Amino acid sequence: MPTCRARSSSSYWPACARRWSSRRGTSKANGPATTDGRGPARRHSKAGPPTASSESGFLGCKVSFADAQAIRERLLADGHREAAADLADTAIVNTCCVTNEAVAKSRQAAARAARTARRVYVTGCAANLEGAFAAMPANVVVVPRTGEEATAAVAGDVGAIGCVQADHRLERVRAFVKIQDGCSFSCHFCVIPLVRGGTRSCAASAVLAEIRRRVDQGHSEVVLTGVNLGCFRDRAGGYTLPRLVREAGAVPGLARLRLSSIEINHVTPELVSALRETPTVSPHLHVPLQSGDDGVLRAMGRRYTAAQYLAKLEPLRDFNLTADVIVGFPAEADAAFERTLAVVEKAGLTKVHVFPYSPRPGTRTAAEDPVPPTVKADRGARLRALSAELCRRRWSAKVGSTDLVLVDRPGRGYGDDYTPWLVEAPVGGIVRARATGVADEGLYREGDHVASTDGFVAIRDIAPKAPTHLLVIPERHVATFRDVAEFPPDEAKRMLEFVAETALRAGLEDYRVIVNVGPGGGQTIFHLHWHVLGGASLPGFA
Repeated sequence: MPTCRARSSSSYWPACARRWSSRRGTSKANGPATTDGRGPARRHSKAGPPTASSESGFLGCKVSFADAQAIRERLLADGHREAAADLADTAIVNTCCVTNEAVAKSRQAAARAARTARRVYVTGCAANLEGAFAAMPANVVVVPRTGEEATAAVAGDVGAIGCVQADHRLERVRAFVKIQDGCSFSCHFCVIPLVRGGTRSCAASAVLAEIRRRVDQGHSEVVLTGVNLGCFRDRAGGYTLPRLVREAGAVPGLARLRLSSIEINHVTPELVSALRETPTVSPHLHVPLQSGDDGVLRAMGRRYTAAQYLAKLEPLRDFNLTADVIVGFPAEADAAFERTLAVVEKAGLTKVHVFPYSPRPGTRTAAEDPVPPTVKADRGARLRALSAELCRRRWSAKVGSTDLVLVDRPGRGYGDDYTPWLVEAPVGGIVRARATGVADEGLYREGDHVASTDGFVAIRDIAPKAPTHLLVIPERHVATFRDVAEFPPDEAKRMLEFVAETALRAGLEDYRVIVNVGPGGGQTIFHLHWHVLGGASLPGFA
């Protein structure tokens, strides 16, 4: 992971992580402890032989994922291995603080991990909010550190274990490479500059070396990430983002390059040219809008108008364009929200991530009069409905066309422009597919799609073991049976009902259901799913 250099005096740069484990004891101290980068806040006695395992999972954005990967790889290099949550001795819980709901979910994740793990390290953005993890159990350690400092603090406290060989071949489909961190824009609603500090960039040489390393590991796609990606500068090397895009896209063996998110201010003619002229670049761009009303944008401290947003996107109208929008901002009247709907449609956005406004401590708008929750909910529902309509409109226009689909998990993948596909092919491969229809979850090709419903999809197996062999896959990532316990109350029931409905739809009166998960089931990316087999006797299955 390349190291980013500060461009401001702030060193407040938190990281996020995943769950890991090692055989160590815990302190008897009361309440959560902290680490300060000079060493652990408390000492842990060794207990038993040095073995290690971990369970992966994180909260937060793609920058958080990149930071999580840095901690993960450091611990793998020290000899740790992954395991399910209830088998891990030490859990590292990534956190997010972009909304109140994100902080609440982060606390819940830490408390849940503390029930089974001997130690829980809390990292990430929310770990840097004072009081966010007060009243946590005594085995919870808060790590209010930044970037590489958080990685070093956690790895140093957990310790190295040499008896397990690290496996760096995990997650070989898509790699997130952080090129920039922090933000100096100071939007009035945003807490991120307070917890991540000012903008700073990684050296271009380190970024390019990291991309080459990821390609050598077998990653087909690289996503360049940053809190404010367009602020990337390597003055010593003479790099701006457009030059980096061109050189990153030319790395031998890289199939696809994507930008995670970029502010509209940074969508320049130079960047547009780099995106269009680099063959490996995915024609997808996520450009936060936040509001389509100029008055609300001014109140937010955003640096553009709705007209400027639309004008800058005009040269990219053939791209798959997505955005973030905040609903219920204190200055948002009904007419302002209607203007936002109009801009979303005029821009041709195909996916809108809707965020109900959440006052964050320390921001300029934290104390302003709120929009009633019912109004926020109604606006959010209307915006999501428009987003779904625009998304389906774009997908329908692609029926009959051919796309290169990167299969990133069983039964699912993404096309060149990040359009989701339902396709049965080996994970990690890129397949040429002709779209023959549209399901709720994306495009599908002839013969693959059987049925879909909210949260689940059924497709035909690529290597059938019976005359009828279907796969039923949940939309929600489910690594193990243990994760089903965290489903909403009716979701497990709906899952089994969909399995039965799929069998009937395929004309099976008698069939067998086999649950497949983990390396013993032949998986390289763990995602629980069901095999529905029927149509004849099944030799080899007792």
